[in-house]
Amino acid sequence: MTIREYAIQCIKDEAQAVQGLIPQMDENFDRAVSLIMGCRGKVIVTGVGKSGHIGAKIAATLASTGTPSFFVNPLDVFHGDLGVMSMGDVVLAISYSGQTDELLRFIPMVLHMQIPIIGMTGNPQSLLAKYSTCHLNVSVSKEACPLNLAPTSSTTATLVMGDALAVALMEKRNFQPQDFAQFHPGGELGKRLLTTAQDVMLTENLPLLTESMHLGEAIILVSKGKLGMGVAVADGRVEGLITDGDIRRAMEKWKAEFFDRTVGDIMTRQPKTVGPQAKISEIQKIMNQYKIHNVLVVGSDHRLLGIVDRYACVL
Repeated sequence: MTIREYAIQCIKDEAQAVQGLIPQMDENFDRAVSLIMGCRGKVIVTGVGKSGHIGAKIAATLASTGTPSFFVNPLDVFHGDLGVMSMGDVVLAISYSGQTDELLRFIPMVLHMQIPIIGMTGNPQSLLAKYSTCHLNVSVSKEACPLNLAPTSSTTATLVMGDALAVALMEKRNFQPQDFAQFHPGGELGKRLLTTAQDVMLTENLPLLTESMHLGEAIILVSKGKLGMGVAVADGRVEGLITDGDIRRAMEKWKAEFFDRTVGDIMTRQPKTVGPQAKISEIQKIMNQYKIHNVLVVGSDHRLLGIVDRYACVL
């Protein structure tokens, strides 16, 4: 096989390993979710070597989706880190063989503290599976490694099982996008879900028009505004909106009579508006749905407060 064919076969093997998890899902998965849902403390994820790397990612995913969780290296437990565990916690112990000595050595301590253990292994007959409150089977038929030695398919399957736990817990908790944003305030999603219209709206030098204004004068104000649009207002309240496109179509339609026409002849009388507390994510949906570049921000009395343009939504 060529190098690329080896790579493709690796992807196929790992995909097959993930599909193989489905028939291995049983009541133990339900019990694991129930244990974590009932946890009054933290989910402490632990594992050694490659399982430890996967465990750290699982802990991070759980923590970012509403389940207090962190990773502990079992080797550190014997040097003071056992103090982070307390009654009310749940331990998620990961070992593909289920026989990892460093992991098994601290299991009696966990049991003595009456902390339930969710074991995640590829061997249901292993000691870790035996001592676990519930066991999640992540066994695979073979590794994607051509020598069938390096953890490849098995680590992928373990990672996917961790994601399955996190997603199931999100569903049980009715975890919403705004909840996700609270845990990711610095990310793009967090900014879109937490930033409001009043945080980014333009409020100065707005292209304000009147319904009776002639289009020749309106063109000048729209051009100065540099937003590709103008807002018709009366006593501060929004009456309508015209765009560059409206102006071009009007020129084509009326030609020499164009300058005799007014803003009221071409304006959209019910432009898209939002309140000042509307989230950027909501405004982006409106812009995408109606293929527009600006949304007006109005108060409860429909007075114009500002304009949010598409560039302000790029956080």
